[in-house]
Amino acid sequence: MDFNYTENQSLIAQMARDFAEKHIRPDLMKWDESQEFPVHIFKQLGELGMMGVLVPTEYGGSGFGYHEYITVITEIAKVCGSIGLSVAAHNSLCTGHILAFGNEEQKKKYLPKLATAEHIGAWGLTEHNTGSDAGGMNTTAVEDGDFYVLNGAKNFITHAVSGDVAVVIVRTGEKGDSHGMSAFIVEKGTPGFTSGKKEDKMGMRASETAELIFSDCRIPKENLLGKVGDGFPQSMKVLDGGRISIAALSLGIAKGSYLAAKKYAKERHQFGQAISNFQAIAFKLSDMATDIEASELLTHQAADMKNKGLKMTKESAIAKYKASEVCVAVANEAVQIFGGYGYTKEFPVEKFYRDSKLCTIGEGTSEIQKLVISRDIFKS
Repeated sequence: MDFNYTENQSLIAQMARDFAEKHIRPDLMKWDESQEFPVHIFKQLGELGMMGVLVPTEYGGSGFGYHEYITVITEIAKVCGSIGLSVAAHNSLCTGHILAFGNEEQKKKYLPKLATAEHIGAWGLTEHNTGSDAGGMNTTAVEDGDFYVLNGAKNFITHAVSGDVAVVIVRTGEKGDSHGMSAFIVEKGTPGFTSGKKEDKMGMRASETAELIFSDCRIPKENLLGKVGDGFPQSMKVLDGGRISIAALSLGIAKGSYLAAKKYAKERHQFGQAISNFQAIAFKLSDMATDIEASELLTHQAADMKNKGLKMTKESAIAKYKASEVCVAVANEAVQIFGGYGYTKEFPVEKFYRDSKLCTIGEGTSEIQKLVISRDIFKS
């Protein structure tokens, strides 16, 4: 496998890098402190094609594959994990679900506006009492003539307040039945569809996270994605791609932490020399560089298989598990290299450190990834 950047990837990387430096870096701490979700940034990213990276050009997207997608997420996350997370969630979850499982009418209706960020997308699976145990969800959809009536709530939903379109997975059958859930497209402004509590988070504070609430919310049958009972299998396939997203996000945060620490180590002098000359610091940076390289190769391996249409549940889980754990470890070491300054908000590694932890939790915890991996390796 050749994972050298193609010409497209190089151009995309430069575009994303330039955008992040010009439009994100100057205000990232302001957004972090105020927990502002900067919608205008995503509109601008949409104009550049970065909110519909995987969407075919016929639906208004960029028509690229997963290697280019990883490039976009990584370059943005090197500057700000929050913005990287929201770009990833929009592309891989809401937009990705409709792209993978929508019928032609649904694709033509929703994808062009999502791909350009005219509409911001949300995706709802998690509930208050059902995190990893999605099969125990309480939100229901009951058939009523030409409609389904939704009742319940979803939590920890990215873009729950600002999102214009949400794909939600709700129970249409019995609890615990893998074919007892279905996926629906719900538009903002639908009566009975509101947002609730916004979470006050440790990190990723500029990426909006809140509740989605359904109270006798009537959804037309044509908003059903696929067939009744397909919601959970669809979600698992969406999450296979989503794990590549979080691996790419992790990779970006790790690279941002590493680059900041390397720069500081060359500039900071103690005992008459740069601290990069001390073996304790040099070895830390060596370990960081090695682990980042491994994460990047694993992430692009999963992307290569996804592009080829191969089953890659294990590979995406491995990439997500490795990259997210590396992300936390690298951010931790970056703070250590900065010493006392690393604990202040004047330097970037404090934010990378806070943002990194979400990567081991979102879209399946590290423990769930190990469960997915172990089940696969014991099949044969």
